[in-house]
Amino acid sequence: MHILTKRRLQEFWAKHPRSEKPLRSWHQICGRSRFSNFSDLRHAFGAVDKVGKFTVFDIGGNKWRLIAVVHYSSRKIYIRDVLTHEQYDQDKWKNES
Repeated sequence: MHILTKRRLQEFWAKHPRSEKPLRSWHQICGRSRFSNFSDLRHAFGAVDKVGKFTVFDIGGNKWRLIAVVHYSSRKIYIRDVLTHEQYDQDKWKNES
């Protein structure tokens, strides 16, 4: 899969250094995989859910949330945001464009 954009991950782990290793791992797994559908994604990442048009990954044992849009046909993952668990629970991300 082609991941757009790694910069969001780097910006997040610059603020939350403990997230770097699990985010790098997520990036590596996705970059080497070819997911055809959500079932394939769930097989690789047990902690992943659909929330509307978004795919939400639990990262680092549920400490962080990676919110993305996955286009299986074009094999692209667009990273919308990476949030702490507390930021995610505020639900503000759902109202932002």
